Amino acid sequence: MNIESRLAQIGSIEESKTGAVTFPIYHATAYRHPKLGQSTGFDYTRTKNPTRSVLESAIADLESGDAGFACSSGMAALQTIFALFSQGDHLIVSLDLYGGTYRLLEQIMSRFGITASYVDTNDLAAIEDAYGECTKGIFIETPTNPLMMVTDIEAVATWAKGKGILTIVDNTLLTPYFQRPIELGADIVTHSATKYLGGHNDVLAGLIITKGKELSEQMFFLHNSIGAVLGPQDSWLLMRGMKTLALRMERHEANATAIAKWLLTHPMVSDVYYPALETHPGHEIQSKQSSGNTGIFSFKMKEARMIEPILRHIRLIAFAESLGGVESLMTYPAVQTHADIPLDIRERVGVDDRLLRYSVGIEHVDDLIQDLSRAFDAAASELAGGE
Repeated sequence: MNIESRLAQIGSIEESKTGAVTFPIYHATAYRHPKLGQSTGFDYTRTKNPTRSVLESAIADLESGDAGFACSSGMAALQTIFALFSQGDHLIVSLDLYGGTYRLLEQIMSRFGITASYVDTNDLAAIEDAYGECTKGIFIETPTNPLMMVTDIEAVATWAKGKGILTIVDNTLLTPYFQRPIELGADIVTHSATKYLGGHNDVLAGLIITKGKELSEQMFFLHNSIGAVLGPQDSWLLMRGMKTLALRMERHEANATAIAKWLLTHPMVSDVYYPALETHPGHEIQSKQSSGNTGIFSFKMKEARMIEPILRHIRLIAFAESLGGVESLMTYPAVQTHADIPLDIRERVGVDDRLLRYSVGIEHVDDLIQDLSRAFDAAASELAGGE
């Protein structure tokens, strides 16, 4: 069955007792045992919940994994994954990284003796140089946030298998609709499901997908033991959002591509970072391993002084953190999402004071371009008047 149909039918055939086409929300935290030594399969909601189970089965199927685990946030999902590792273990991690992931690794997991090296994960020589006898996994964002660097998942996963280490891929930006890392050799996939999977800026959630019986059993133990599980109401909201994922991702991509091309020609813009553009260095790899492009990209203004008035003058586009919702959002990474990353690393990858990140929504593209154009013009006029 095609992925569009599988998405639209999430939860619609699991409720056989009533025939409800939308799966119910089971708020119960405890479940009766038929008799001593017997279980319905549900005992305590932290371990297993009927609504959450449908969501977890759906994401495992969509990502071609063996098991899915729904967590209370994307960061909760990452913490659960990193709990696979022990004191003294080392990870290789994408250089251009979401600031929250960097914060978790450097300020929390480091307390438990887990270390990380940050490299361009599309450079196999750099990965090899970072590898040591204590290395136990490689963590990839592709495309990265915010500079949209693309990693060849299959090449890295093949290298990692040769070393006997885990390949973990953050697939938040492309979703299983456009990219399925497990099919390319990854062992674990994670999502901040708050973003495109939920899609409406109204649910906080994280997802983990594993491949392999032993790894899935380990993750089940950690998920239950740590307990940062997703509640039934949010599980239902996430399933509802995922039903329209195919339609939304197509619109996100179409809008983002049109706006990125418009920005390329604007005299106030110096750079546009979007893998759909043929000028992007990762375009060929992205085209090989993904069937489409995300709705988020970044761009640089020629002058840093343009940033503040542009953010003040946008109207349809909201100046707000997060991404992946139907509403367009713009973020200033240097002081928001990536503020926890040290300045030297930010400067090395290009997250400077001229960079804006744009999560393109599903509004009409002409309205979005008009909003940007009006904000650019107002900013230019305001600054020219002050000179």
